[in-house]
Amino acid sequence: MGHQTANILVLTLSLQLIQGSTENLTEREQIGEKKNGIDLVGGRKSFAGPAGIGCSEGTFSSSPSNSVHALRPSQIKVVAVMGDSLTVESTQHIGHLTSNGEDSDTRIPGSLPDIFKLLNPDLIGYSPGNGNHDDVTLNQTVLRAKADALPELAEKLVTSLKSNMLIDFQKDWKLITIYLGIADMCAYCTNQEYYSPEKVTLRIKMALDVLHREVPRAFVNLVEMPNINILHQLSGRATELRGWCECLVKHHKSADMSAQAISWGYWKALQELVYSGTYDKSDDFTVVLQPFLRNMELPLTADGKPNLSCFTQDGFHFSAHGHAVLARELWNNMLQPNDNISQVLECTAMIPQLHCPTQKSPYLFTYQNNNYEDSLNVEAWMSSWVDSGSEVTCTERDPSNTVPVSAHKLRPADIKVIAALGDSITSANGAASKPGDLLGVITQYRGLSWSIGGDGNITTVTTLANILREFNPSLVGYSTGTGHQDTPQSFLNQAVAGATAGELMVQVRELVKLMKNDSRINFQEDWKIITLLIGGNDLCEFCTNPEKYSPDKFAKSIQDVLDVLHNEVPRAFVNLVTVFYILPLREFFADSRVKCPRFLLKLLCECVIDPQDNSTQLDKLQFLNRKYQERTHLLVESGRYDTREDFTVVVQPFLEDIEIPRNKDGLPDRTYFSPDCFHFSLKGHSQAARGLWKNLLEPIGMKTANQTFDDHINISCPSKEQPYLRTYRNGNFTYPNNSEQSTSVAPVTIRTTPIPLDKDFGSELLCKDKSPSATIPNSVHSLRPADVKVIAAVGDSLTAGNGIGSKPNDILDVLTQYRGLSFSIGGDESLRSSTTLPNILRECNPLLTGFSTGKGNLENPRTFLNQAFPGALAVELPGQVRRLVDMMKNHSKIDFKNDWKMINVFIGGNDICNYCTDSAYFSAVNFARRIEEALDILHKEVPRAFVNLIEVLQLMPLRRLHQDTRLNCPRALLRMLCYCVVKPAENSPELQMMTDANIAYQRSTQKLIESGKYDTQENFTVVLQPFFRRMEIPILENGRPDISFFAPDCFHLSRKFHVQMSKAFWNNMLQPVGEKSDFQDVTVNISLSCPSQNHPFLRTFKNSDYTYPGLDPTIKPPENWGSDLSCSETLPSETVPTSVHRLRPTDIKVIAAMGDSITVAYGAKAKKILQLQTQYRGVSWSIGGDKSLEIVTTLPNVLKKFNPNLYGFSTGVGKWNSKFNVAVPGSKANDVPKQAHTLIELMKNSSEINFKQDWKVITLFIGANDLCEYCMAKETYSADNYVKHIEEALDILHKEVPRAFINMVQILELSGVRRIKAGTICALLQKNMCPCFLNPRENSPELREIMRINRDYQTKLSALVYSGKYDTNEDFTVVLQPYFSNTIIPLNKIGQPDLSFFSVDCFHLSEQGQAEMAIGLWNNMLERIGYKQNYNNFTHDRTKLKCPSPDAPYLFTRRNSAAPEDTSKSPAPTTVTTTDQGVPMAEQRVWGVVVMAVTAVTLGQRWS
Repeated sequence: MGHQTANILVLTLSLQLIQGSTENLTEREQIGEKKNGIDLVGGRKSFAGPAGIGCSEGTFSSSPSNSVHALRPSQIKVVAVMGDSLTVESTQHIGHLTSNGEDSDTRIPGSLPDIFKLLNPDLIGYSPGNGNHDDVTLNQTVLRAKADALPELAEKLVTSLKSNMLIDFQKDWKLITIYLGIADMCAYCTNQEYYSPEKVTLRIKMALDVLHREVPRAFVNLVEMPNINILHQLSGRATELRGWCECLVKHHKSADMSAQAISWGYWKALQELVYSGTYDKSDDFTVVLQPFLRNMELPLTADGKPNLSCFTQDGFHFSAHGHAVLARELWNNMLQPNDNISQVLECTAMIPQLHCPTQKSPYLFTYQNNNYEDSLNVEAWMSSWVDSGSEVTCTERDPSNTVPVSAHKLRPADIKVIAALGDSITSANGAASKPGDLLGVITQYRGLSWSIGGDGNITTVTTLANILREFNPSLVGYSTGTGHQDTPQSFLNQAVAGATAGELMVQVRELVKLMKNDSRINFQEDWKIITLLIGGNDLCEFCTNPEKYSPDKFAKSIQDVLDVLHNEVPRAFVNLVTVFYILPLREFFADSRVKCPRFLLKLLCECVIDPQDNSTQLDKLQFLNRKYQERTHLLVESGRYDTREDFTVVVQPFLEDIEIPRNKDGLPDRTYFSPDCFHFSLKGHSQAARGLWKNLLEPIGMKTANQTFDDHINISCPSKEQPYLRTYRNGNFTYPNNSEQSTSVAPVTIRTTPIPLDKDFGSELLCKDKSPSATIPNSVHSLRPADVKVIAAVGDSLTAGNGIGSKPNDILDVLTQYRGLSFSIGGDESLRSSTTLPNILRECNPLLTGFSTGKGNLENPRTFLNQAFPGALAVELPGQVRRLVDMMKNHSKIDFKNDWKMINVFIGGNDICNYCTDSAYFSAVNFARRIEEALDILHKEVPRAFVNLIEVLQLMPLRRLHQDTRLNCPRALLRMLCYCVVKPAENSPELQMMTDANIAYQRSTQKLIESGKYDTQENFTVVLQPFFRRMEIPILENGRPDISFFAPDCFHLSRKFHVQMSKAFWNNMLQPVGEKSDFQDVTVNISLSCPSQNHPFLRTFKNSDYTYPGLDPTIKPPENWGSDLSCSETLPSETVPTSVHRLRPTDIKVIAAMGDSITVAYGAKAKKILQLQTQYRGVSWSIGGDKSLEIVTTLPNVLKKFNPNLYGFSTGVGKWNSKFNVAVPGSKANDVPKQAHTLIELMKNSSEINFKQDWKVITLFIGANDLCEYCMAKETYSADNYVKHIEEALDILHKEVPRAFINMVQILELSGVRRIKAGTICALLQKNMCPCFLNPRENSPELREIMRINRDYQTKLSALVYSGKYDTNEDFTVVLQPYFSNTIIPLNKIGQPDLSFFSVDCFHLSEQGQAEMAIGLWNNMLERIGYKQNYNNFTHDRTKLKCPSPDAPYLFTRRNSAAPEDTSKSPAPTTVTTTDQGVPMAEQRVWGVVVMAVTAVTLGQRWS
């Protein structure tokens, strides 16, 4: 229930606690005393045998055990260690230590072998200098070991164990401890793919597999990574730590990059590996996770500073003293059940005492020998499910004879709708979590929630909703399953985990909106019961901000929420459950016999747990708790909510004096609570539901206020005399503070208080006629505003709503997508308080649907038909449109064929901002083509649609915000967001180029619409709305730009601007085509226009009597597929470079290629099916050399522009002139090593080249055939095998070929090929060539699997290339060229796949397609790694080829791709990658820049 802002941190930290018991065993009050029969630290000067340390002889055994699960410490014969040494001190110092306060002869064991030698003097260990049988080779640790070193260390350890003559390898029991350090986490920022938790855990698994396979009789301790939360404390004095672990030490604004999030990811992956049972399948081997190091804390010294006695001065390394502490903690952990492992290690100057094995459990604990007698077990947990059901024996279950008009005559069966507001108690966090499963507490089991859950029925799950369903089975509103408040199954359970009273307003607004808009609810007529419980988080946070969480603020927040319900919701019975008495929660923390995660409890509710007994702070807490309850009563007893007959609020006090339920031993009973001992379990929820129901039927003044949970609570029944839910009136109760209150109020007409007009953001539509057409129109040219039933939008961050509601200077909040406030699609609140186009249209048609509400990204259900996403480019618009069409076709609220739809398209800002980076790709022609592709889809697929194409805005005025240094604008961020616009100097050619491009964008869309191609159907049109054409920056009286119209980044638009845009947009729609305003002064008060009596329609070309200009003359088709290229940087290096990282195109002497039929140009120039098998190698994209670049675009022809003497390219047709094109049609990855050998032999034997001295470019592209046959032999064509074969080929080249630059072209995304549907022969050929991709049905499991494998191919290939394996030689490198990562099928003008790019089989590429591949490859070679275009751009343009940069004229490699010092010169790379859910990643592309910039501010870097 922790506060929302803290809840993320709390849950992240809490999940680092190991599953199982969570006793706080870090207290050392009894150091120096004897406990459990053991002689504590320093108590003896010599140690000999078990008796020598005071442990009972019965706990030891000299005879060997046959099972690792019955292994006693004394039976261990070998102790070894591997992994991270965690120290920089000599291992000679980590032996026996001098005891605290004793003379130098008093020695204590300081390593794990030393401790075990107390039980078995003949033990062979890894500590040097402490015995005759020590073996330093049993210590296979290295400083800062990474997981990729562990398999080799494991192999070395196995060798040492086998070669030691004193060890009986087969019979001796071995204890092996693996310390996992933080080196991998520290490197996470540098390569998130390579150091991902999954990849790191896989390497750990490889090491464990070695031990599992090779070592018999082994008990393996896997000691988890140290707790990175203390890094910040250590970094203050350890400069070295800041150097090598900056990733975790520095502050990250991104939640995904925070140290806590990174740590949690590693822990979760590691836990899943160990708990999988992989290493518990034999009796002589086990792996046990030891978490004590991960949960280490730094206690404070007397002066309040961290106690660093366990660490060296140079960094995050343990001193000899620290190692002694670790050894003893590990020993103690090994003797505790795995549900009882110490959760917190406090590393102080005190050495922990050693524990003894017990008579009852003398073994080293494993996951199979845990003794659960003293802890909560699964059986007890299962029994709580049995206890959760109830029996309803009520005979009075009928509704009223007629629907009651009074809340005081309301029977249970009259309730039609149930809803709830609150926090994590109502969202049911952890309700069904298994014992010890702290991770499960994050899950919101809303279907089990006490006040609104609807899982199962009353016989299996007791909730208020399930009780009411016994009276009315048609009840709606309850939540089911799991999920957060935005998931559909949550329905009217709008509780938010972590919410405080001050955050309830968002919940109630959303609840009212949901009830109004749901077709299952008759909002005016249905009776609703709404339950509200809040306050726990306020109490848990009060000590951090007493003013914010004062009783007055708490009561005011409750009042505001109830006022909304009172004003807006008819026929409602509101349960206001008073906040529970929270002090009993302290018993879980105080009683050491109760196994609860004290560390987590303290984090969740510090203000309740921290105060000492009888302290002033505790008295304040108790006073506050009671004041919350008192003010709740006073609010309701004021009679404020009893002014309407159909509405009441009743206080339900059953939790006011609640006590902790106890078990038969008198201890707090954990079965009523989830594993965190804070939230309710299913059993607790069931009792809360019974208590609430009981309160509902009890008269006011006689309600139970101290419901005991450990008693059985029967389901009460309404009586014949009093069949109603009890209110003050039907109980003849007079509120004590309202003695004049009437107990007989006549029914009144429902009148909700009109919403006041918000002068800043609200508007009024003062139109006399807002009615729809008499009959639904068939023509778009007769469409009235009220006829529109559905509204939708596509576009970029302006439509997604980034930063609309952000507070000034809160730059990070610009990441927030305020979709409900978006000018063209937002539907928050109403027109009087929020001006948006949907809210204007809802004045005409209240049943309008499709608008977005609230905040969130595309995955949020409230986004609805707003399919825009931040950072979107025009090339991504077709994808948005396809998703939108699918949603409209499949949504139950939309009659796709009959409803009139308004679709708003607004795109282009990001294209202009990137124009200077690639003027060909971002040309006005390409911009218009991409919009055309999107509009073509709508034209073809969507009936009854009015499409608004909002003209791209004029961006040049934004330069003023960048230039005016007096403004509080993040200038560096502006440069990153829109470099091409803000960077050019005044009056420069670059600025004129950008101005011309902006105008060309506008003209290209005008020309597209005026072509008339979208006015061929009576039920469809596209209208250009030009109100943004001549935008100007609003100016203040002092001459400065008015930044109140902009979001904190001075780039996006604020709510103030969006309001004005909404008005201008609406007015544009009502203006005739040809007479529309193309300028809007946003500083003036814009009145909303009304449709006229003569022209009541949305204006189109036809109802405006507008005639489009004639079409342009037909463009002649190109004569060839050549390209134009004229670069200034064509000189070779002054001397032949010795480094591949200084390689210019002119230095290339040799070109070669490996691959399959694509590289042999199979059928590239074929016109007939019989020509398909011809290999047109001279036009091959990567190796063809026919004619010249002006006629044939290939990589060799490009390179010949730099070095006419290039050798190796193939020419003509067939194999005879192939030269160094060793590709073979039909090849798969397993054929590539053979091709590599062939190529090397050809090059070595060629008299035309100097094999050792000439620089070579070799291109490898393979994998389509592997994917196409995957379903026939899944193991053979697995992703692992695919990469293994490529690795073998690259290894051959790496070893044999000097001076080589290898292009590893990413395998294409094959799913797009399914869109190509041509004639019967073509389709038949396709399916025979690629059955595994083309034969599966849409949405079939087979298709999903092959698409996943396709992604796996790409992911694993990337990992191989980026591993650095091929960057060890100065004259050799492999570079991944990713332009095929996201394969886009080119479309023609009617939105169908453009077959001119494909051969006659519609699968292989034509000469035109080969040319586009060559362009993509060449341009990728000139793009920095990390900034490479990762999608193909198949659009014919002779000017798309790039030139080398004068600043960096080299082919880019990993080493020379370092970003330039001025990051503004490196605009964010473009991408159309999607997540697994299909959500575009453009948002992450652009907003990664924002996060970087904001982080820079946080770290104190200057903006200008």
